[in-house]
Amino acid sequence: MATFEYPVRIEHLLVSPEHAYFGRPRDGAADVPTSDLAEAQVVAGKGIVGDRFFGKAAHLDAAVTLFAAEALEAIADELGTGPLDPLLTRRNVVLRGAELAPLVGSEFTIRSRAGEVTLRAGRAANPCAWMDRVLAPGVHAAMRGGRGGVRCVPVTDGVLHRGPAVLVSPVELDPARAGLAVRRPRLP
Repeated sequence: MATFEYPVRIEHLLVSPEHAYFGRPRDGAADVPTSDLAEAQVVAGKGIVGDRFFGKAAHLDAAVTLFAAEALEAIADELGTGPLDPLLTRRNVVLRGAELAPLVGSEFTIRSRAGEVTLRAGRAANPCAWMDRVLAPGVHAAMRGGRGGVRCVPVTDGVLHRGPAVLVSPVELDPARAGLAVRRPRLP
């Protein structure tokens, strides 16, 4: 089986032991501790150690969420908001240089420093209405269509490190499409 390697950058590794977005967005987000780590320990089948989804049965197929930094930058340009904070998306791994949508249904590996983690991308990470509240009006709709990232299950144990990395994919990706919405063909 052919594999493709792409240089990427892990810009953020977000870990939070509690949910911040629950209830009604108009009531505001919960004040919970959130860390942007230099490195994150990943456990196969469980997620990122210390994160709110770690080992939770309801989230085992979606314990780690990847997000393309370019997607939020494109959304900010479209909406004219100026820079938006990628940590407010609450996605665990913010990558630069990776088209993520084609990974759905595939196992892929991220190599960073001396380690690597293999993940299986199960489904798109659909945004919630909170995005309009915490980032800017219109972000929720703009993140739809494949720009919300991908939800993954870790297949192997390992450590991810912020900084330069390599994404090893079984499917060909186009890094130039990292921030673009995925357009689904309309059925006749």
